[in-house]
Amino acid sequence: MTAQKITMGQNGQLNVPDQPIIPFIEGDGIGPDVWSASKLVLDAAVAFTYGGKRKIEWKEILAGEKAFNKTGEWLPAETLDIARDCLVSIKGPLTTPVGGGIRSLNVAMRQELDLYVCLRPVKWYKGVPSPVVHPENTNMVIFRENTEDIYAGIEFASGTPEAAKLLDFLTNELGVRKKIRFPETSAFGIKPVSKEGSERLVRAAIKYALEQKLPSLTLVHKGNIMKYTEGAFKMWGYELAEREFGEQVYTWGQWENAKKTQGEDAANARLKKAEAQGRLIIKDVIADNFLQQLLISPKDYAVVATLNLNGDYISDAAAASVGGIGIAPGANINYITGHAVFEATHGTAPRFANTNTMNPSSLLLSGVMMLEYMGWHEAAACIEEALATTIMRKRVTIDFYNLMHDATLLKTSEFAEEIVKSLKMPA
Repeated sequence: MTAQKITMGQNGQLNVPDQPIIPFIEGDGIGPDVWSASKLVLDAAVAFTYGGKRKIEWKEILAGEKAFNKTGEWLPAETLDIARDCLVSIKGPLTTPVGGGIRSLNVAMRQELDLYVCLRPVKWYKGVPSPVVHPENTNMVIFRENTEDIYAGIEFASGTPEAAKLLDFLTNELGVRKKIRFPETSAFGIKPVSKEGSERLVRAAIKYALEQKLPSLTLVHKGNIMKYTEGAFKMWGYELAEREFGEQVYTWGQWENAKKTQGEDAANARLKKAEAQGRLIIKDVIADNFLQQLLISPKDYAVVATLNLNGDYISDAAAASVGGIGIAPGANINYITGHAVFEATHGTAPRFANTNTMNPSSLLLSGVMMLEYMGWHEAAACIEEALATTIMRKRVTIDFYNLMHDATLLKTSEFAEEIVKSLKMPA
């Protein structure tokens, strides 16, 4: 076998060779520990599932402290070039540089590669300790817009010439000075939300929901307060759904129109008919209410589409109900170009670096997402089942061990080895 790069076909589908070159970033802090454990399981599952006919050719690229120590740069241009060229890559947690320059290496990679979807599946595995009574009711996929909103990084510190210029513009051009309670000491941030950015995020979420035959998509927003950004996100989402997906979907906007013109009973009848036809129901919820619904009725939500900041809060809050971000995978994807970076969703935990004690499940399950994205579904299912089996046997790392009764404490590497022992062909 000769290692080859993954490419994007003219049909919009990935061309994945049997020996794809996958760049990886080891990560900072606990990154080396969780990466080596994850790599062990990924390689073993691919070999086991495909009998040696497929194999990943790993190619290390540098970012974070390791990159800075070797090159003097936190995010070398070569790293971005290789990730861009190879399309699909995976990374451990990265530290945020102290001082000026790059605010966040993770955000920088998303912006540079235009990875407009942050994909966060939230699913409970039997036996995982949870703070809620019925964690099994939480099973959703969150599509978080990844390139706009406050993560665009347009911010001006209090007392700077830039803040003074913006205050002057707000005062003399827009006449909103009275809305700024303490203008002379205010810092300012700008929240860009575009129609194009909103539509491509919602389009990806709808396509995913339809492909997976899921019942609903929920637009989560704070449009009751931010009417022209978050409110527009909701409006643009509904308009795109009705314009591009027609009879495949039924929106709350259509329900409201039916209610106005035909009455509530008729509107409800149309909604029930749409559900019976298997059409995707598209609804919306205010963000603060949604955070409550995550605890009260999570089973009402299958796919969620939301803006960047809301998605940050929501994805971590949802992860908490199924065991925390230690077992929460994530991906950053551009479904148009095919570029994707799969990543651990937790931090670097430098205090535990090189201790071989931390849970590798977040990065490992991100690797499972990567295999699914590549179309290697058999290997992905094999790992998921083996991970679930290992947890049910209560052979776990320190985070779960402290919350379980009568569990066996394993090191990071031992946990990975236990998963490999549990590998079997998926049913």
